[in-house]
Amino acid sequence: MAKRLKIKRSDFDHPMLDIFQPAFDRRFELSLYTDSVAAGFPAQAESSEEQRIDLNEYFIRRPESTFLVRVSGESMKNAGIADGDLLVVDAMELPSDGRIVIAVVDGELTVKRIVQKGKKLFLMPENKKFPPIEIKVGMDVEIRGVVKYIIHKA
Repeated sequence: MAKRLKIKRSDFDHPMLDIFQPAFDRRFELSLYTDSVAAGFPAQAESSEEQRIDLNEYFIRRPESTFLVRVSGESMKNAGIADGDLLVVDAMELPSDGRIVIAVVDGELTVKRIVQKGKKLFLMPENKKFPPIEIKVGMDVEIRGVVKYIIHKA
């Protein structure tokens, strides 16, 4: 079993990074309607039952290892991550091929997708204007967490 981490702001201090600790001391409930909304062809509107949903329970599985980080830059725009978005990150989640992670590479903080190609490992941007980062022996690389949700303004 993985060791649970205690997340402190000092663990993540970086001039280009805004870290936010979610507030778990109170519930934050919003209305959730049981009918879904069609993103394709319009569907018949029916009366739907209102439920309440707590965003802490919905977005955060492990409060002790979850933090929020604000994105700066456009390297992940084709993954739906834009400049100014908030990412919900779990430091206990194990990184694996295809997952989007927060990483520190030689002292520089980045958000990228982990991709394994044969025996090589890369941190891949989701924007062709940015080069992939091949993780090589001797590099100082630390995965700080796996991105669980992306929150952006409409």
